[in-house]
Amino acid sequence: MLKNLFSLEGRTALVTGGSRGIGKMIASGLLAQGAARVYITARKAGPCEETAKALTAEYGGECIALPIDISTMAGIDMLAAEIKTREPRLDILVNNAGAAWGADFDEFPESGWDKVMNLNLKTPFFLTKALAAPLRAAASAERPAKVINIASIDGIFVNPLETYSYAASKSGLIHLTRRMAAKLIKDHIVVTAIAPGPFKSDMNKAARDNADEVAARVPAGRIGTDEDMAGTAIFLASRAGDYVVGNTIAVDGGIVYANPGIPGAGWDS
Repeated sequence: MLKNLFSLEGRTALVTGGSRGIGKMIASGLLAQGAARVYITARKAGPCEETAKALTAEYGGECIALPIDISTMAGIDMLAAEIKTREPRLDILVNNAGAAWGADFDEFPESGWDKVMNLNLKTPFFLTKALAAPLRAAASAERPAKVINIASIDGIFVNPLETYSYAASKSGLIHLTRRMAAKLIKDHIVVTAIAPGPFKSDMNKAARDNADEVAARVPAGRIGTDEDMAGTAIFLASRAGDYVVGNTIAVDGGIVYANPGIPGAGWDS
């Protein structure tokens, strides 16, 4: 058993928002550890299909593009129906698709609130619910099915940026992870979450475009790599993570849990 502790051989996965950024890192990691099929979604068909083709060529398993907008219930139902048509069992669901919005408190628009809350919080719940049947079909006490929600450290600590709906949605997703875990563990479905810190992505343009500047504020002294994100997802998705239930793991170089706090004189007196 210890030889195959991190193996995902033969498993089937769905990674939402898997065409780029953190979703692509995770899809790559699942395939690298032997997943047979990894479905990825994105709103734009071109990038989704390009990523699927590239990952299929690079790894032994197959990456399949499902370009569907899952920010609405119609899109969620369409994706769930497509998966259930193709797969009687789904071993791993990664709820990664997300959005952000920043605006001054006095100017923050309802549209920026609703867009972010719908995709970041509503979609993970209703997509998991819609795919409960294939997840339950794949699950057993010996090999649980896995749901991994991609939250953010912004849901744990207060980011100085005025991204109100983003912070609220990610905090809500962390607690929703615990609530879904309490329900679904009875069906041998393990629900967990990852709270990323700075990684290069279109969502985190500061880390993408100014890595050195951002790294200076990270206790580990660098931004996250593809391996950092893939490794955590592999751990949670594999046998190694079977006994980790309801947890949110911060993958952030120590920003949240290894930060001495407010700098300046007087704090040590």
